[in-house]
Amino acid sequence: MQESLNETPKTYVQIARENHYSEKYIRQHVAPNLWKLISEVFGEKVNRTNCRAVLEQKIPNASIPKNQHLATGIETLRSESPEGQVPLNSPLYIERHNLEQTCYQEILKKAALIRIKAPCKMGKTSLLSRILAYGKTQNWATVRLSLNQLETSRLASTNQFLRWLCANVTQQLGLDSKLNEYWDEDVGTLVSCTLYFQEHILNNLDSPLILGLDEINQMFEYQSLSRDFLVLLRHWHEKGKDLAIWQKLRIILVHSTDIYIPIQANQSPFNIGVPIELPPFNQREVEELAQRHGLKITPSELHQLMLLTGGYPYLIRLGFYHGLQHHLPLKELVSNPGVYQAIFKPHLCNLSRKIKQNIDLSESFKKILLSPAFLNEEIMFELKSLGLITLDLNQVKVSCQLYQDYFTNYFNL
Repeated sequence: MQESLNETPKTYVQIARENHYSEKYIRQHVAPNLWKLISEVFGEKVNRTNCRAVLEQKIPNASIPKNQHLATGIETLRSESPEGQVPLNSPLYIERHNLEQTCYQEILKKAALIRIKAPCKMGKTSLLSRILAYGKTQNWATVRLSLNQLETSRLASTNQFLRWLCANVTQQLGLDSKLNEYWDEDVGTLVSCTLYFQEHILNNLDSPLILGLDEINQMFEYQSLSRDFLVLLRHWHEKGKDLAIWQKLRIILVHSTDIYIPIQANQSPFNIGVPIELPPFNQREVEELAQRHGLKITPSELHQLMLLTGGYPYLIRLGFYHGLQHHLPLKELVSNPGVYQAIFKPHLCNLSRKIKQNIDLSESFKKILLSPAFLNEEIMFELKSLGLITLDLNQVKVSCQLYQDYFTNYFNL
C-alpha cells in the first residue's frame, strides 16, 4: 500500500519485482483485497488512484501508514483460518506447478474427465472450487456434490444413490424433478439414470455442465455401489466420443485414496482422463505462503519447518495461523516440541482416533514408526489417504517428523 501513497506511485509490475511476487498475484489477489478492506474501513470506494486523497481527508492529523484500523484489517486478512476450503478470493491460496492452469485448459475440452487425488487436507476441494468457478466464467452450468454429506443409507443401494445424484443435480440446476417419469425398474437403475441425465438434464442445458464429485472414496467400502457407479461414469465418458449431447458433460472426480475395488480396466474411470495428484508444498511455495502471512522466514527455519510438516499445506497454514494469533516467533514454532505439538494437538488427536478405530491400521502404522516397511495394499491406501505415510522406493515411511514424534509417544514405542 505504501507504494500507492507515494507522489509517484509504482506500477504493479515494479511492486511485484521488488518484493519477489508475481504480477498476477499482486494485481489479482493483493490489490483487490487491500482496496476492499480500505473501502470497508472508510465507508467509501477507495482504489489505487484516489487512496492518498481519501486517507488524507479521513485522517488529516495522522500519519497515513500508522492507521490502526487499516493495520487491524490487514492483520485479519493474513490471519485467515486454515480450516476447510481456502476461499476463492483468498490471497493465501498457493498455486502449484501450474496444475490449476492444466485443469482450466482440460475442462474446456469436450467430454473432459479430471481425476484429482491427494491425502486429506491437501487442497483438493479448494482446487475443485476454482475449476468450477472457472467454468462459471465461461457461463457454464456447474454442480458440486460431496459424498461426505451423504447419509450412509444412500450408499447401501445403487438405486438410492443414483436417485440422490439425479435429484441433487436437478435441484442445483433449477430444473423440475422428473425422476419417477424416467425411472423404470424393467430397464434397470443404470439405464434409467443415463436416460434421465441425457434427456432431462443435458438436453435442457444450452451450455456444458461441469459435474464435480468430491470425496468419492467415501463409497469405496461399498463395493457393489462403487463398481456400478464407476462403470456408469466410464460409460458416460465414452458416449462423449460419439454423441454431441454427452460432450457437454465434463466430470471432475476428487478422492483421497486409490481405489482398492476389483474392477476391469476397460470399465474403470481411473485410467482415463487427466490425473492430477496434489503434492506437498515445496520450499519455494512455503516461503511464498510465509510472505503472504507477513512473516519472514530464515533458510534454517524453512528447512526445519519442511522436516516437521513434510510440506503438508494444512500443517503449514495451521502453524502460520497460530504463530500470528499468539505472536510466536517461527524459530519457537519449529524447534520447540511442546509448542508445535500444542498447536497441532486437535489435528493429531483426530488422526489418532481414526487409527485407533482400526486395529489393522494401528498395528501397521506402529511398524512403520519403527522402520520403513512394506504393507498390505488396502492398509497402505488408507494410511496414505490420511497423509500419515509416503512411498520411498516402494517402501512406506512416516510422512513427517511431527507424526513420527507424536505417534511414537502415543504408542509408547
